Amino acid sequence: MLEKGFSCGNVDNTLFSKHKCKYILLVKVYVDDIIFSSTNDTMCQEFSKLMHGEFDMSLMGELTFFLGLQIKQTRDGIFLSQTKYARELLKKFDMQDCKLISTPMTSTISIDKDKSGIEVDGKRYRGMIGSLLYLTASRPDIMFNVCMCARYQAFPKESHLKIVKRIFRYISGTTNFGLWYPKGSPCDLVGFSDSDFAGCKSDRKSTSGTCHLFGNFLISWHSKKQHSVALSTAEVEYVAAGSCCSQVLWIKQLLDYDLKLRCVPIKCDNTSAINLTKKPSLTFKD
Repeated sequence: MLEKGFSCGNVDNTLFSKHKCKYILLVKVYVDDIIFSSTNDTMCQEFSKLMHGEFDMSLMGELTFFLGLQIKQTRDGIFLSQTKYARELLKKFDMQDCKLISTPMTSTISIDKDKSGIEVDGKRYRGMIGSLLYLTASRPDIMFNVCMCARYQAFPKESHLKIVKRIFRYISGTTNFGLWYPKGSPCDLVGFSDSDFAGCKSDRKSTSGTCHLFGNFLISWHSKKQHSVALSTAEVEYVAAGSCCSQVLWIKQLLDYDLKLRCVPIKCDNTSAINLTKKPSLTFKD
């Protein structure tokens, strides 16, 4: 690829790009699969001929399915989903005929180790959690709930399995959910951070949640328990904002797409945490 005039990605070494006038060709290599796209059809055709001249390869056409992700391209944008995977998941764990529910978890539920609870099949429980974690690649709406249940994989109890099954009941009615990336979105990056306070009953630690939007595109999201026990809501919100900032700094390195991101706002709903960012000498350590 380098011999043919491509540039290797600074962050992702399997990403290659090539510029021609105002057009750009992007090539992503994954094991023995290659995905490529360009702002100019001629560059795509030239790359296809190049690959056929060097290797014995098959051109599969427009991308519609990759690593469990279904891709639907239209004139208005691109829709990513895991509908097929979600249905296979429900069938695998005998939940395809379950009663539907509108939310993955109630807002009042509080999970703990439940030491006196009835033990369940740990292998099956871990299989359910692992499968759900892969589904979060296109379903940020279940990220928090799945990550919370994943904390009890070592010794799962009946109460934990009941909550996991509720997530499956929610998925059963929302298999067509996914991510919509509309065409013509502005190239502005914005980060959002939030946190609960002492949400874990076992160790009283809080959970950070962040997401990042590039224009109208949701490109990054995560939910993670904080490392230390916080003493105030200001502290947990500040730690969450710091995690959001770290992700922003990583995204800013994605200059392979000729992005010039300078001022990136981070949205936080806690006034005290915002004021702490203005006085570095008073900050906390995670």
